[in-house]
Amino acid sequence: MTATASAPPAAVPVHRQVADLTATLIDSWQQGYLQDRSPAVAALARLRRGAGREAGETPDLWSLIDTDPLHRPAPGTRPLSEQELVRAENALHAALTLWAFHQQSRGTPMHRRHTRERPGGLGAAVRRVMPSDGTDAPVRKRLVRAGTAPDLVTLTQRLRDIVALLRRDDVPLDYALLAGQLYLWQWPDGPAAVRRRWGRSFHEQPRTRPATDRNTAPATDPAPDENTTPDTDKDAS
Repeated sequence: MTATASAPPAAVPVHRQVADLTATLIDSWQQGYLQDRSPAVAALARLRRGAGREAGETPDLWSLIDTDPLHRPAPGTRPLSEQELVRAENALHAALTLWAFHQQSRGTPMHRRHTRERPGGLGAAVRRVMPSDGTDAPVRKRLVRAGTAPDLVTLTQRLRDIVALLRRDDVPLDYALLAGQLYLWQWPDGPAAVRRRWGRSFHEQPRTRPATDRNTAPATDPAPDENTTPDTDKDAS
């Protein structure tokens, strides 16, 4: 009787590789920053200088952002193509620099993984800074404007305006999920797909912030998962 060969491990989608690497890097820096460790504080300062720029444009970050895991295929996966690597590095750079700006001078973690109970997607985060009466249309328009950006650098700059609002109200964001979406955004039809996810995330998160008190912490009532398609981040599936 001939033995049946075991199937190789399923390949990890590139956007999930980007998300996982983003989470690994941020988790280490975030913990160090909140504990006021000098290396982490210095790392955030360096990352912030790269915000709104293309990956590789800031030489000071070349030795800080470790992209080696993207260049070393995991067992059962193929090496990434040059185009995949470039887009993965762009997404990683954008997410890390936005998080560094978000975390600056904040005493609580501004990167928090998405769960069904605590939605952490971009749309949900934007909705949380809006008053419960829904009168803050300019906030929603910033999300819409970000979704129509013509390129990744412009998108990152528009996202920075949104992150400034989240930072003001201490609203965290899942930057690993965002990094995976920024990777997908760079492919044909990617912007439309990502916009749909942000829209679902926005509408699935109840607005709980009172219109008369923007400093009241928003409730964390259970909300549906913001992504239902197969190519989402593992914590959002």
